[in-house]
Amino acid sequence: MSKLTTGSFSIEDLESVQITINNIVGAAKEAAEEKEKELVNAGPTLFPGLEAYRDDWNFKLLDRYEPVITPMCDQCCYCTYGPCDLSGNKRGACGIDMMGHNGREFFLRVITGTACHAAHGRHLLDHLIEKYGEDLPLTLGQSNVLTPNITISTGLSPKTLGEVKPAMEYVEEQLTQLLATVHAGQESAEIDYDSKALFSGSLDHVGMEISDIVQVAAYDFPKADPEAPLVEIGMGTIDKSKPFLCVIGHNVAGVTYMMDYMEDNNLTDKMEIAGLCCTAIDLTRYKEADRRAPYAKVIGSMSKELKVIRSGMPDVIVVDEQCVRGDIVPEAQKLQIPVIASNPKIMYGLPNRTDADVDETMEELKSGKIPGCVMLDYDKLGELCVRLTMEMAPIRDAAGITALPTDEELVNMVAKCADCGACLLACPEEIDIPEAMGFAKKGDFSYFEEIHDTCIGCRRCEQVCKKEIPILNVIEKIAQKQIAEEKGLMRAGRGQVSDAEIRAEGLNLVMGTTPGIIAIIGCPNYAGGTKDVYYIAEEFLKRNFIVVTTGCGAMDIGMFKDEDGKTLYERFPGGFQCGGLANIGSCVSNAHITGAAEKVAAIFAQRTLEGNLAEIGDYILNRVGACGLAWGAFSQKASSIGTGCNIFGIPAVLGPHSSKYRRALIAKTYEEDKWKVYDARNGQEMPIPPAPEFLLTTAETWQEAIPMMAKACIRPSDNSMGRAIKLTHWMELHKKYLGGKEPEDWWRFVRNEADLPLATREALLKKLETEHGWEIDWKRKKIISGPKIKFDVSAQPTNLKRLCKEA
Repeated sequence: MSKLTTGSFSIEDLESVQITINNIVGAAKEAAEEKEKELVNAGPTLFPGLEAYRDDWNFKLLDRYEPVITPMCDQCCYCTYGPCDLSGNKRGACGIDMMGHNGREFFLRVITGTACHAAHGRHLLDHLIEKYGEDLPLTLGQSNVLTPNITISTGLSPKTLGEVKPAMEYVEEQLTQLLATVHAGQESAEIDYDSKALFSGSLDHVGMEISDIVQVAAYDFPKADPEAPLVEIGMGTIDKSKPFLCVIGHNVAGVTYMMDYMEDNNLTDKMEIAGLCCTAIDLTRYKEADRRAPYAKVIGSMSKELKVIRSGMPDVIVVDEQCVRGDIVPEAQKLQIPVIASNPKIMYGLPNRTDADVDETMEELKSGKIPGCVMLDYDKLGELCVRLTMEMAPIRDAAGITALPTDEELVNMVAKCADCGACLLACPEEIDIPEAMGFAKKGDFSYFEEIHDTCIGCRRCEQVCKKEIPILNVIEKIAQKQIAEEKGLMRAGRGQVSDAEIRAEGLNLVMGTTPGIIAIIGCPNYAGGTKDVYYIAEEFLKRNFIVVTTGCGAMDIGMFKDEDGKTLYERFPGGFQCGGLANIGSCVSNAHITGAAEKVAAIFAQRTLEGNLAEIGDYILNRVGACGLAWGAFSQKASSIGTGCNIFGIPAVLGPHSSKYRRALIAKTYEEDKWKVYDARNGQEMPIPPAPEFLLTTAETWQEAIPMMAKACIRPSDNSMGRAIKLTHWMELHKKYLGGKEPEDWWRFVRNEADLPLATREALLKKLETEHGWEIDWKRKKIISGPKIKFDVSAQPTNLKRLCKEA
C-alpha cells in the first residue's frame, strides 16, 4: 500500500485509513469483551430498579424484621381530599390506610436524605471534573476495592472522575422513579414502601460514596490513613482577637477557595477559619499530604450554630448546603454579620452577586445595604469572604457588637421569669429551665452552667416564653467559662478502610474474636447531652470493639477528656483494628462504613460484589458483627443512612427522639420459624438464635443502648471463642447498666459448652440445668458454616451455585 502524502491520494491510501479505524474499533471491542468477562460471575441485580430486591431479599428481611409503625397523628393531610381520619381500620378518601400512609411518610424522609447526598455528589463531581478533568485518578489509598457500593449496585469499578458519571446518572434516574411513587394515587401498601425505602437506602450509600471518593481524590484528603492528624475542636479554640470567618454546611468545595486565598495572601496566621457540621470536618482534611492547613478548626455540630452566632464571634458567615439553620440571616443581621450563600440549594432570598464586581459587593455588605448575598463563582467567593472578614472585624469590634447581656441585663432577664413552665414543656431535651431560673434569682448560676452542654440551641424555649426572655442568651452568658474551656481534639477524617486492614481483621470479625464494629454516626439531637456518645465510645473501645465514627458523632466524641486531659482520639489508635477509634470523615463518608463490611465479604470471603447485593447483605447479616448508633438522629439524611445499613443486614440503634421517624424494624424473637437459615455446605435448614433481633430500633438512655448494641453484634456463624467473647461483653454490660442481673435470654445463644464465657462457665452450666431445664446434650446444636436466609440452589445465580459446590 502507498503512503498517505500531502498531495492527492489513491484508493490504497483510503484503505490504510480504514485499517486505522479498524484498530480503534477493535480496541474498543476488546475492552468491552474484557469487561464482559469480568462480569460473567456477576450477581443478578446490575443497575437494579425499584422491584429488583423486593421479593428475593427485602421481603425476606421484612418478614423477619416486621415494620413497627409509630404514627405522629391519626390523620392524613397529604392531598386536598383530606384531612382524613385513619384511626382504627379506616381508610382515607384515596383509599390508603394508616399503615400505608405511615410507610409513605417514612419512605419520603428516606428518599429526601438520599436525594440530599446524591445532589451533593453531583455538585462535587461536576465541579471537580470541570476543574481537574475526567482523567483525574481516584487515588484513595492502598486498596484495590475502591468503590464497593457503586460496584454492588452497577457492576462498575471506576478508576477516574469521568468513570464515576454512569453511577451518578443511575442514582439520579432511580431517585426520579422513587419520588414518583409518593404521589397521591400511587403506592399504598406499607410493605412495598418499606421495600422501596430499603432500595433508596442502598442508593444513598452509592451517592455518599461518590461524594467522598471524588473529594478525597481531588482535594488530597487523607487516604485510608490511620495516622491522620489531630485537629482542634470547640468554641474555646477560636482566638477572639482575630477576624473570624465561620463556614457552615456540608459541601467543602467553596471553602477550599477561601483557604487557598488565605494561603496565597499570607493570612493564615492573621485570621481564623472554622466551621460547623461536616464542612468543618472536610476543611481539616484539605491538602493533607502537604499538611498545609493546621490553622483550620472545627467548632462543632449543628447544635452549636445559633450559639456561635449569638456569641457575636463570627465576622462573616458562609453557608453551603445541608443542616444549616433557617434563621441564620435574621440572627446574623441583628449582629451586623454578613451572610454569604455559596450554593444554590440555600439562597435565603439574598441578592445574587455572582456576576458583580467583588469590590462593589464588599461595599454593599460592609455598609449594611444588603444583609448578605449569593456568590456562586468560587474564585470570587474565596476573595470576597476572606477580604470581607478582614474588613468587617474592626468595624464590628469598634461597635462592641454582641448578643450576650451585661451582668445587669442578665439579672433583669432572670427576674422577669414568671415560672410558668412553658419553656420546660417546649424543650425537646426536657431541660428544667424554670428550676434554673429559680436558682439564678437567688444568685446561684450553677444549674445554668450545667445545662449548657445539654442544650441543643433550638430556641423553642424562647418561642413560647410569655415574658420574651432570650433564654439561649442567658444560658450562653452564664456558660462563658465553660465555653472558653471548650477545647478538644478530633482526628481528621481518615477516608475509607484499606484492603490491608480488612485482611487483618476480616477473619476476627467473621469468627467473632473481634467482638464487633460499632459505628457512631448521626446528628446532635441527644436526649442527655453530647457526652452520651463519649461514654458509649469509651465503653466499647475499652472492650476492644472496633469503633468507627463520622459527622457530628465524630466531633462530639472529641469534646471530652479523661482525668489525664486526653481525648479518646489521643488514647486509642486511629486504625480499623481491635480497640481502634477510626474517624472515617464527614456524613458522606458513612458509605465507607458499609463499604468496610462489604469488603469483608469481597476480600476475606471472596464473594462477588458486582450486582450482588442480596448475597453480600446475607453474608453481613449472618457473619459480620456490626451495629450502628445514630444517637442524636435528627435529619432525613440520618434515616436514609440507617436504612442503607439495614438493607445490608447491619442493625442500627437510634436515640429516644427517633420514634418520630414513625418506624422501626423489630423481630419477634419467640417466633421460632423466623429464626432458621440454610447451611451453605449442604442446604440443610438449621435453627439459629435470634441474632440480631432488630434492624432499626430506639433506646431511651445511653445505658440501655450499650448492652443492646453489644447483643446486636452476635451473629449465627460466630465460632465458639467468638461467641464466648461476645456473650461475655453483652452479659457484663447488661449487669453493669441494667440492674445487675444477667439478661433473661442469654441461654438462647449457647450452642455448646465452649460458647459459655470462660470465667463464669461452671455457674452458667448449672443455671442451664437447673433454671432452664436443659439436659446437657451439645450434639443437638451445631455451629453453622455459611448460613443464609434463603437457600434454593436452583434459583440462585451462577456464583451462588458455585459457592454452594465449593462449600
